[in-house]
Amino acid sequence: MIVSMQDKGEALLSKCSKGFKSLVRRKQVDSVHVRREGHQLARKLTALDLTAIGVGTTIGAGVYVLVGTVAREHTGPALTVSFLIAGLAAALSAFCYAELASRCPSAGSAYHYAYICIGESVAWLIGWSLILEYTIGGAAIARGISPNIALFLGGEGNLPAFLVRHTIPQLGVVVDPCAAILVLIVTFLLCAGIKESSLVQTIVTTVNVCAMLFIIVAGGYLACKTGWVGYELHGRFFPFGLNGMLAGSAIVFFSYIGFDAVTGAAEETKRPLRDLPLGIGMTLTLCCILYMLVSVVIVGLVPYYALNPDTPISSTFSANGMQWAAYIVTAGAVTALCASLMGSLLPQPRLLMAMARDGLLPAFFSDISTRTQVPVKSTVTTGMLAAVLAFFMDVSELSGMVSVGTLLAFTVVAISILILRYAPPEEVPLPSSLQQFIDSVRKQLDDDSQSMERKEFNDADIVEQSPSQSVYGEASIQYPLIEKQFCEDKQNPRRRRNIAIWNIALFCIGVLVLTSAASAEYLPSLVRFSSGAVGAAILLCSLVVLACLNQDEARHSFGHTGGFLCPFVPFLPAACILINSYLLMSLGVGTWIRVSIWLIMGALVYISYGWRHSSLTNAVYVPMAYLDHIYRASSSHQV
Repeated sequence: MIVSMQDKGEALLSKCSKGFKSLVRRKQVDSVHVRREGHQLARKLTALDLTAIGVGTTIGAGVYVLVGTVAREHTGPALTVSFLIAGLAAALSAFCYAELASRCPSAGSAYHYAYICIGESVAWLIGWSLILEYTIGGAAIARGISPNIALFLGGEGNLPAFLVRHTIPQLGVVVDPCAAILVLIVTFLLCAGIKESSLVQTIVTTVNVCAMLFIIVAGGYLACKTGWVGYELHGRFFPFGLNGMLAGSAIVFFSYIGFDAVTGAAEETKRPLRDLPLGIGMTLTLCCILYMLVSVVIVGLVPYYALNPDTPISSTFSANGMQWAAYIVTAGAVTALCASLMGSLLPQPRLLMAMARDGLLPAFFSDISTRTQVPVKSTVTTGMLAAVLAFFMDVSELSGMVSVGTLLAFTVVAISILILRYAPPEEVPLPSSLQQFIDSVRKQLDDDSQSMERKEFNDADIVEQSPSQSVYGEASIQYPLIEKQFCEDKQNPRRRRNIAIWNIALFCIGVLVLTSAASAEYLPSLVRFSSGAVGAAILLCSLVVLACLNQDEARHSFGHTGGFLCPFVPFLPAACILINSYLLMSLGVGTWIRVSIWLIMGALVYISYGWRHSSLTNAVYVPMAYLDHIYRASSSHQV
């Protein structure tokens, strides 16, 4: 009876251990060894195409409204400084994305990087969050286009009847046919091919950038004529103080979200090692420069307190006798929204395709068209879903959920950089069909290792008999610490790796405690301060330990080498994790409740389907050193 209960306990423990290991199993970096079945995505994009995708996705119509609201309520004339600080904060994430994109240039973006560096469960969490972000983001952008088109045409009465918003009396729902039609048009363009859709994206983005350049040039000319009256506030460049400027930076930070869309097209880039980091860098630099110049001009034309919060740019030009400029500004807003809509719908089919390839979603989503070389089924599915949402639902209240997906992705990418540098994966999964080659190579290498040990032992006997050995023998007797130090050096990499893993985990815990305490305004001050102090102490101590440790040598051979490397590790990824975690914690309770419901749904989908159908279910993990030998043995057998 007791033995039977022990057996059951051991079996249960074994199942739990196996289940936990399956949650943290990691996949291999796609390389020349990985041969995908079926058709491939077309590698046609250049650095210029990627920049157009990134800029178009990042610069939405929000900037045409944001400058008025933030300047009036938070920053005053210091709006430009807020944009600069937010741009630098976004650059931290961009550096992390650039390294991982060049090392692991495959579809899936942050989901793909998390699966390689952290594990399957975290990758699923990020992928599921990004699905929500792209779907709601695309629908929200589409709902914002029709009012701007109506404004450009002089009012809703000038729109064709079938495009006008109207209410269904029985349901009390305001439907937007124009938004749904625009989503379907963009879906058709994306199905036509990546080069065709990127060409349209480039044209639309160019029109948007030209509209912003008009604002900068014409606004600068008017400001020079009027004497930059917005800055004639003696001693009031920071009317809301430093805290107001930093609060403005936190708000305008979200206007930089979108550069990560560049990594979604990694598998369609001609030269990913060079063009992906270049596309990310040019996107962020161009957006930051445009944002800063527009804010300099608009805040300089009129005093910040006189800006119209709804239409700050158009109203500013009208106040200076240029009413006709409103048409150019509105055209810029419309093209900005169209480019952003295309950028929102582009990465999602590729994300679904990557998740389906890994077995976490049905294989239906991984099909690639033989003619256009794009995932047409995934594109049509996501386009139809976004069109239905844009037609029936006012998703503006759900827009905060979009930020959660992006900030979670930014945080996980920065953590992946720390793992990659200090504790990269030591083993890689191989299909069970290669088991015979794995056993053969393992046996051969073990035999070689034993032969080397015997040879070294024999060499040691020979050395013992030589006169020169007496010097070493005397040194060993006189200095026994030499041999001890030699053994410690052999064990040092494993010890250093364990220390690094624990300190990365402690750093994340410290960040969580610190940011939670900083954003929990409902708690008593003493509790917030003490909790924050504990979190800060854990954070700083673990960061100091990481800074003192040597980075793992295996990082040099991880993934595709020769690409961009993130600088100032571990400090830059650490700052990125801290900033994004604080922004996550600052989101409203209502947003987190809605996101939690979505994540619980995702966990149920993963348990019921993804966990069971994962491509790593029957994978065999082997050391990295065995990999080339196994593939050579497999190739020679096939020949």
